[in-house]
Parts: sequence; C-alpha cells; structure tokens
Amino acid sequence: QVRLEESGGGSVQAGGSLRLSCRASGYTNTRRCMGWFRQAPGKEREEVAHLHTFNGWLNLADSVKGRFTIAQDNANDAVYLQMNDLKPEDTAIYYCAAQETNFCAGWTPNSWGQGTQVTVSS
Repeated sequence: QVRLEESGGGSVQAGGSLRLSCRASGYTNTRRCMGWFRQAPGKEREEVAHLHTFNGWLNLADSVKGRFTIAQDNANDAVYLQMNDLKPEDTAIYYCAAQETNFCAGWTPNSWGQGTQVTVSS
C-alpha cells in the first residue's frame, strides 16, 4: 500500500506562491498515477492535477491552468504542485492521491494523504 506524506501548505496573500510536496513510500510498483485534489467547505472535492510517474502524462484542471504546475522527482518518488498567482478561491485542503496503475485515464485513487491546508487571503 502506498503511503503518502504531504507538506508545503500554508497561508499566503493573493498573488503569492506555494509549493506542495508529496512523497510516496511503501509502494510495490513504481508505475503510479499521482495527483492532487482539493476540497473547500461546502464544495465537492475536485481534482487539481495529476501525472503518471512512468509515462509522464499529466493533466491540469482548467481552473488552475497557467497558474499551477505538477512535476515529479522520480529519484525520490516525490510529486510537487507548484502553485503560482494564488487566488482566494484556491483556499482549500489539498490532498495528495495515488493509484498503482499503468494509466491515469480513468484512475480511481486508493491512497490518500492526510491533507494540507492552503489559505489565500486578499
């Protein structure tokens, strides 16, 4: 079972940046889809971004394209979410998620981090 550890959340002013990190351990398969979801109070959890650790395919939600990027560090089994030009509506708990799979298409994450709070003030 993949264990995920998140870090990097915090509070910033609008227009600022944060970098979230997710490190995976306890895995048995290096081919994983890994991504980030977020949930704000009163809203459904939504996917922000994902990538595949092996084939490099990635996807970003329309709401964050041009502002967020997702990248991986294969050597350390880490995935990062670089968040730039943050807006108050980005405020949410951000969760790292993973699934050991050969494809991200149609993925159903079955490993989750505990979440890290991102707060953006105006």
